[in-house]
Amino acid sequence: MARSAGGLHAEGVLDGSPQDDIVSAPDAAVPDTVLVRRVRLGDRTAFDEIITKHGPGMYRFALRMVGGHQADAGEVVQEAFISAWKNIETFEARSSLRTWLFSLVSRRAADLQRKRRPTPIDDDVLSAIAPASHRDPLQDVMDKELIAALQVALAELPHQQRAVWLLREVEDMSYDEIATTLTMTPDSVRGQLHRGRKNLAERMAQWR
Repeated sequence: MARSAGGLHAEGVLDGSPQDDIVSAPDAAVPDTVLVRRVRLGDRTAFDEIITKHGPGMYRFALRMVGGHQADAGEVVQEAFISAWKNIETFEARSSLRTWLFSLVSRRAADLQRKRRPTPIDDDVLSAIAPASHRDPLQDVMDKELIAALQVALAELPHQQRAVWLLREVEDMSYDEIATTLTMTPDSVRGQLHRGRKNLAERMAQWR
């Protein structure tokens, strides 16, 4: 079980374990607003419920932002949760708790990427985009080459374009939710998504 410096913990969320191993929250019906109020009173059990409830999505997003490296994703999510615990009083509830937590993940992933060279995104995301191979050996080779090309293309996108693309195409967030998460306007989100899609299309032109 992973623990932060402040004693916070969540099995399978902060240690880089696959999200499927995370147990569902024991009381998923408790609204986030109630959990936040309890956390502000120092209730660490309530914070554990927040971790269990939102940790899988945060880890999934972090994993794709850092190129599929589980250790890095676990570090990003842990730092995001530590920041959330320390700064819960700054959460004004004008947005959802989910978008606030995702914004913390995005910032920490950006910090990590600034320190390192871009890395490819994990195959699990891209395999859903590539066409089925139909057990044709030649098609299998082509699919692998397509996924590799997509990995490179996504890794080359600017951080904000990549984040917008993932939040929209993978996490299925609305434009308003993405805008709140990344501290942008909805129009800026649309612009970044348009440019991201255009950049991907240009890089993948040979596969049309």
